[in-house]
Amino acid sequence: MTARPASAHQARLLKLLRDGGPNSRAQLGDQVELSRSKLAVELHRLLDTGLVVADGLAASRGGRRSHNVRLNPGLRFLGVDIGATSVDVAVTNAELEVLGHLNQPMDVREGPVAVFEQVLDMAGKLKAAGLVEGFDGAGIGVPGPVRFPEGVPVAPPIMPGWDGFPVREALSQELGCPIMVDNDVNLMAMGEQHAGVARNVADFLCVKIGTGIGCGIVVGGQVYRGTTGSAGDIGHIQAVPGGRPCACGNRGCLEAHFSGAALARDAVQVAQQGLSTDLAARLATNGTLTAADVAAAATAGDTAALDLIREGGTRVGEVVAGLVSFFNPGLLVIGGGVTGLGHTLLAAIRTQVYRQSLPLATGNLPIVLGELGSTAGVTGAARLISDHLFSPA
Repeated sequence: MTARPASAHQARLLKLLRDGGPNSRAQLGDQVELSRSKLAVELHRLLDTGLVVADGLAASRGGRRSHNVRLNPGLRFLGVDIGATSVDVAVTNAELEVLGHLNQPMDVREGPVAVFEQVLDMAGKLKAAGLVEGFDGAGIGVPGPVRFPEGVPVAPPIMPGWDGFPVREALSQELGCPIMVDNDVNLMAMGEQHAGVARNVADFLCVKIGTGIGCGIVVGGQVYRGTTGSAGDIGHIQAVPGGRPCACGNRGCLEAHFSGAALARDAVQVAQQGLSTDLAARLATNGTLTAADVAAAATAGDTAALDLIREGGTRVGEVVAGLVSFFNPGLLVIGGGVTGLGHTLLAAIRTQVYRQSLPLATGNLPIVLGELGSTAGVTGAARLISDHLFSPA
């Protein structure tokens, strides 16, 4: 893909076709403030670039039938969602439909070179499966703060060896296409906005609870990243004054008291203290415990596991309640690997938010689990690069 839209009108048309699928010229005209002649000129220019193709006749609306247009069905985007313990890689078409998706375990602490070798290997497998010949662009999510204009991680607490690594430059050379890089929770928010529970919601918060905790902030339909790209780093808000040491160097951070890693550590302690026969048995069998073990024990009715989940949900809810009072979102989405803990976690978060936030902020506030699961991040990554490529150069 070498062409880019030449005007804001063309960019708007491309994004309408991306988000709404094939459409008729007449229906597109109803959505943009352009005269019929101006619309015809802009669409003709897009057809000349190859970004848009004709797609047959539209259904009759009375009178002369309009022609359908759609984004070029040959366009392909790569979405990469790097987590602390796994990586998801997917290929999408221009309308961000996931055509192929791979997930593999991976330790982000191995460093960027090892991680990107694995990412490139997974991208190669998608090519070998016949899903794509080449990528027109790629979006990359990483589990740490990103200086967005340059696509560079900055002092990420759980990513040793990544500080200042030129992710965008390095992968662009390997893949031979434009790259955009962002924090993983921002991409989760964009994915849920495009195809998940946050469709048609202009202002919402998306809290990701995994190995760490972060929050995607969407304002007026756009991700808000802050001045330097660190907006939404709620995992390092102090939840317990003088509490546990955190990987960031401070004490009492929310992430240190409830996250996938913190929950696993607490579960081991509970098992060793003899407070849960279920967790003790799982620890004896596996030699370690994970958030998934806690979820399984809770499902089986284990009281100690349920208490761990409720206590963690309460911690998250206390922090999020302040965000809700401050931001007044229209929706609060809870996502990430720890959401496998399900409605016990969600209920604890809801209880604290509804109890502590202002009634005006919570009166019509849905607090829900994300819909897309592991595809939220890769869908958001594809949306990130398409937003870039479908904007005027």
